[in-house]
Amino acid sequence: MTLSHSEPDTGKERGGFSRRGFLGYVVAAGTLVVAADVGLSTPAAAAVPSAPQPPELYDLNDALTDAGLPTSQLITVTINKDGSASFEIPRAEVGQGITTSTAMIIAEELDLPVEKVHVTLAPARPELLFNQLTGGSNTTVSTYTPIRVAAAIAKQQLLEAAAILLGGTAERFIVKGGVVTAPNGKTATYGELATKAASSTTKQVQLDPSKLKGSSDFKVLGKPQTRLDARDIVTGKKQFAMDLDIPGALPTMICRPPTLNGTPKAVRNKADVLKLPGVTDIAIIPTGVAVRAETFGQCIDGVRALQVDWGPGSVEGQDDESVLANLRRAELPLAVPKVPVLTKTVEADFEFMFRSSAALEPYCAVADVREGSAEIWAGLKSPIVSQGEVAQAIGLPQGKVKVHVVTGGGSFGHKLFGNHAVEAAQASKAFGKPVRLMWHRADEPRQGRLHPMATSRIRATVLAGNVLTFEQRHTSVETSFRHGLGEMLTSVATKLPTGLGNLGVAEAVFVLSQEMPYNFGVVDQTLTETDQRFNTGSMRNVYSPDVGCANELVVDMLAKAMGKDPYDFRMEFLKNDKVKGVLRKVAEVGGWGKKMAPGTAQGIAIHKEYKGASACLVEIDCRPETVNRKVRDGVTGPRVTKAVIALDAGLVINPRGLEAQIMGGFADGLALALTSSVHLKDGHFLEASWDNYFYTRQWNIPQDFTAIAMPSNGEQPGGAGEAGVACSVAAVACAYARATGKVPKRFPINHDDPIGFEVKSFVPPVPESPTDGLSHTY
Repeated sequence: MTLSHSEPDTGKERGGFSRRGFLGYVVAAGTLVVAADVGLSTPAAAAVPSAPQPPELYDLNDALTDAGLPTSQLITVTINKDGSASFEIPRAEVGQGITTSTAMIIAEELDLPVEKVHVTLAPARPELLFNQLTGGSNTTVSTYTPIRVAAAIAKQQLLEAAAILLGGTAERFIVKGGVVTAPNGKTATYGELATKAASSTTKQVQLDPSKLKGSSDFKVLGKPQTRLDARDIVTGKKQFAMDLDIPGALPTMICRPPTLNGTPKAVRNKADVLKLPGVTDIAIIPTGVAVRAETFGQCIDGVRALQVDWGPGSVEGQDDESVLANLRRAELPLAVPKVPVLTKTVEADFEFMFRSSAALEPYCAVADVREGSAEIWAGLKSPIVSQGEVAQAIGLPQGKVKVHVVTGGGSFGHKLFGNHAVEAAQASKAFGKPVRLMWHRADEPRQGRLHPMATSRIRATVLAGNVLTFEQRHTSVETSFRHGLGEMLTSVATKLPTGLGNLGVAEAVFVLSQEMPYNFGVVDQTLTETDQRFNTGSMRNVYSPDVGCANELVVDMLAKAMGKDPYDFRMEFLKNDKVKGVLRKVAEVGGWGKKMAPGTAQGIAIHKEYKGASACLVEIDCRPETVNRKVRDGVTGPRVTKAVIALDAGLVINPRGLEAQIMGGFADGLALALTSSVHLKDGHFLEASWDNYFYTRQWNIPQDFTAIAMPSNGEQPGGAGEAGVACSVAAVACAYARATGKVPKRFPINHDDPIGFEVKSFVPPVPESPTDGLSHTY
């Protein structure tokens, strides 16, 4: 773990984390429980970002990691009496595989089989200040060292107990599979040693850093590992929030307003709807009318039958173009004159439309609100903030609300916010009964979180074979960061009425994450955010898909202006070895530079973030027979026919998991470039559910696809969950520009095509529940 940086990041391996020593604790308990105190033994960096660019010196992952260090001693590893190990990770598993990778890290240091390490999700723990936020692909980056140290301290305590039991010195013991063997042949299992190594009082201990395994000694890390919960997922045994059997928690859904953020004023036919089969309760809550019934199908029937008087929404009468015009008025001017003497100017202007960040699993939460207390179960990436918001919504002290974090079926930024938990709590309080609340899929794109609309203006100047300046003015509908850093203090600050608190976080995230890894002279990238009327959030990779796509398209334009090949130009101007490495890899594997038929082309692009680097090469087919190919309810073209994507994520924990993340990143990037967006018209978002929101379909995926997880490169893992998105969007966009001879200006590229679906009704807000489900079972 690199905790401080004084030199720009060139991609060359640094020396790794400081090895001046670690402190830890043996916690008072009946069995061995240990904690690592990385925050006290290794000082956090306070480096002030400066030229050439802030992320090269201190990036968003550094900030998130350092923020969590002071409370790292509150994260414990427990050795159980059966010889297994347990760990509650204060992050959310939403499909990224962190419970498996964390188990691998603990197993490595303890010399235990991975299957004997049980990683569960910690409930909301307000004492974990700044240390219980899942985002920024930061989980493994920030927890790698604290977890390793805790596991190593546990092993150290077990060996000391073994020395007493077996005789001899710990240094001469051999540990394998949780069994300690002394030179005299005597053995003891971790289970036998767990209670002997425990302490009746909490005491501080020290760990010699040399006791941590070096990467050359790894037997678990870096080896492909199937997810430990894979079988449960594919067999239906895995439980998500909607599967939990909480006594009395009946299905509950919300009748939502026809326009964005409208509010309920009155229900005109409550008594009639209560007579419908299965419907048990109806109540107005701030975001709509909650309906509780014996089944979700009966909830849908109740929602559709309700007659509600609605207050106005936040964007009444607005559409894509009016919001875009608002952004144009907020754009900052470019500083460098358009035609300086003797220089050539390359200039471009891009537009990125609203996109839904809905996950496969819709918002779902279980709530049981009683007199003086409440209990919540939900997929939550910022559970401490959700705990506080639930408490505020139902008028309880935060300490009276217990929040369980449940594995989520995807997130993409949605589950950074606890809207579902708050609504469930409000409904449960109104009914005086437990509820199992689920959003309808139609609710997600129409009232849920969106990736904001944005514009990006770029001007670069060229002289004598060099890029002298590169300016970018990125202007966006506000991105909500009202979850703060995962605790109430910064969350409240981001909710100040002026909007300045949220803007401050947004600016910090932009500055610490956006980087042009090229030698382009004076690089100036700015963010302006405006328009707070929408429900937005940090969709996967936050600003990078839009900013990176715009940048890489202009890089191609610069190469063309200088008469150079796009690949050669990048290799000439890139300043980071890691980026050059992945670019070289995709060019070799993908066969960059081959001759293509008219209407088809290759595109290549890079991205640098999360302590790593990614590159993507694609081949696209924009010929009429492909673009006009007919697939029912589908957007079929242009079609990417081949893709090669490579990711250098530093130290690789689980190559199999990393490849899965790369695939997911590419699928996201492909959709963002070509097909996925929502359309705002007369205050409504037209899309409702996945049948008319064109995320990547099977027929969009290239038949020739290669994902490359580069070998471990360094001692520190980087972020992987979002790293493959930006380069994929950019590569597809660059390929489209080369195939058509026209640089695309608006994304996704098909946004202005005729709407290819029948718009569902806004009143009632959800379609009729299906009645033929049994005919589709086997």
